[in-house]
Amino acid sequence: MIQPSDNTAGAAIPSTASEPLDSSRTAGAAQVELELLKKQAADYLAGWQRAKADYLNLKKQAEKENAELAKFANAALIIELLPIYDNLKRAIQHIPAEQRQVEWVKGINHILQQFKQLFASLGLEEIKTVGQPFNHELHHAVGKVKRNDLAPNMVAEEVKSGFLMHGRMITPAQVRVAE
Repeated sequence: MIQPSDNTAGAAIPSTASEPLDSSRTAGAAQVELELLKKQAADYLAGWQRAKADYLNLKKQAEKENAELAKFANAALIIELLPIYDNLKRAIQHIPAEQRQVEWVKGINHILQQFKQLFASLGLEEIKTVGQPFNHELHHAVGKVKRNDLAPNMVAEEVKSGFLMHGRMITPAQVRVAE
């Protein structure tokens, strides 16, 4: 084997290139040592390749987790805005029909549309309620109502909007279900 060139003990280091092979070493022994060194090099290469693959997998996983975190980073703020949106939506529903074309009402409707556009750009979608079959994964029943125009177990009224963010529920819709 080749020794490092820095020799602090002062002993002479044999150089494999300039000195002849030791007479006690045979060609067979050199071949065995060469094979052992090749195997060791192959083991080191395989270990390095596994470490590199592990690193790349870890890097991909971290990138995926960071992307997921970024998608939901605004969730807390959005959840705080949802009651404002719900109240604005309810207020618009109570405006008398004869006032729906008044300019200030149009302005309030425009604000509601801006909320919807903002929510859509953040991956937020409103859960469909009225006229839909009751789904315990999306809807929270707060009561039942007698309705002849709807089949039993259909959502009759929306009490509070529910929302999905990137396909995950962040708040269920509160509804009344037809009996």
